[in-house]
Amino acid sequence: MAVDYTVIVVYLAGMLAMGWWGMRRARSKSEFLVAGRRLGPTMYSGTMAAIVLGGASTIGGVGLGYQYGLSGAWMVFTIGLGLLALSVFFSARIARLKVYTVSEMLDLRYGGRAGVISGVVMWAYTLMLAVTSTIAYATIFDVLFDMNRTLAIVLGGSIVVAYSTLGGMWSITLTDMVQFVVKTIGVLLLLLPIAVVKAGGFGEMRDALPTSYFDPLGIGGETIFTYVLIYTFGMLIGQDIWQRVFTARSDRTAKWGGTVAGTYCLAYALAGAVIGTAGKVLFPDLASADDAFATIVKEELPIGVRGLVLAAALAAVMSTSSGALIACATVANNDIWSRVRGAVGAGGSSGDDDHDEVRGNRVFILVMGIAVICTAIALNNVVEALTVAYNLLVGGLLVPILGGLLWRRGTAQGALASVVVGGVAVIVLMATHGILANEPVYYGLLSSLAAYLIVSLATPATDAAVLAAWRERLAGRAPEPVSEPAPAHQ
Repeated sequence: MAVDYTVIVVYLAGMLAMGWWGMRRARSKSEFLVAGRRLGPTMYSGTMAAIVLGGASTIGGVGLGYQYGLSGAWMVFTIGLGLLALSVFFSARIARLKVYTVSEMLDLRYGGRAGVISGVVMWAYTLMLAVTSTIAYATIFDVLFDMNRTLAIVLGGSIVVAYSTLGGMWSITLTDMVQFVVKTIGVLLLLLPIAVVKAGGFGEMRDALPTSYFDPLGIGGETIFTYVLIYTFGMLIGQDIWQRVFTARSDRTAKWGGTVAGTYCLAYALAGAVIGTAGKVLFPDLASADDAFATIVKEELPIGVRGLVLAAALAAVMSTSSGALIACATVANNDIWSRVRGAVGAGGSSGDDDHDEVRGNRVFILVMGIAVICTAIALNNVVEALTVAYNLLVGGLLVPILGGLLWRRGTAQGALASVVVGGVAVIVLMATHGILANEPVYYGLLSSLAAYLIVSLATPATDAAVLAAWRERLAGRAPEPVSEPAPAHQ
């Protein structure tokens, strides 16, 4: 294992070195939070693919392939579909807004009334997303070093917190690009063909497994629909995804770079399902489907290759973890804390020359990072934590965000009602029906839509001046506004 250890240690040291290098570039709020909005197509595509394909997509995707066969690709496939939809239909307009958070977009569209409430919902989503990625370190370090779960979470989480705190989005972008390359080599070019060959090829796999393993709809229509509802729509509105869109140097880069990343996700989805299917042939009696990835790597790969593939899994986890962490800190600082204390907030000046804003955001990343690590140690079920995150996001924020982009008659009162009613419905239904039930997101989304439509139609239309300013921003013809945040009580 010495060679494998060396590969991993060199990889982790490289991540920290890039964090240090990124610190030298992140000298303004724009540089720290959105990489100066300067990423070109190649860098943008790689980092966008890296953030959406995390530990759940890699370890979980292989696990679903082990359990259901090729139809296990649907979870990651719907993530790719969501990224494609975002890139083709919305990313250009989002990039032209020149904001930092989703709540800023809501304030611009509805006239400064979305404020703290939408920020709290988005913060809860990004926090739980970061927690799920951080929990996954335990699986990888257990295979590598037979390490205690808590120690593994602290070690992996501390490295991500360190490089994210040092250089913000620049450090995360640089590390994500490396992680994208490592992940592509480790999973697509090494693990996929080796697993298939070890399983005897597709012919042997077909003979050894039930025909349901090769049915593209074998996982079930209701499950696929739920994946679309949660993950495809979740990709459209998540702060972690939007913050990457904000890094694009042009709306064309956001559109076409995101399309490339979404297509890559579709290929990655199929690869994970095939690897899991091969794992079912090789190790038919695993106690847990989520053990398939680690077992294949540990038992079937040669020395050195094993270390690189485990580095790929680590890369998948770190890319999502760091993206969720900076999103969580950005929302906490810009959408919640700045508004509550009444300072110049998220919709304020760009802060390009304000070193204090960089320092403040750096402190928030550190604080949120510690909170994420502590929460990850306390929780154990990755699927439940991820489900809570996406249920809150889709049930509480999908309708007011897409409504603001697509429906002129939507009002601030309708948006607030939608967030509150949808969020409360999701929480109550998770408590009564169980976290993993489908009802919370189904009925939460329906109640959110009903509240949005009814309250918007029952209240005066949004002020014409607000809508005119919104259209100017969407068209990219207006500068970033200088305005104060909504009062804390709104």
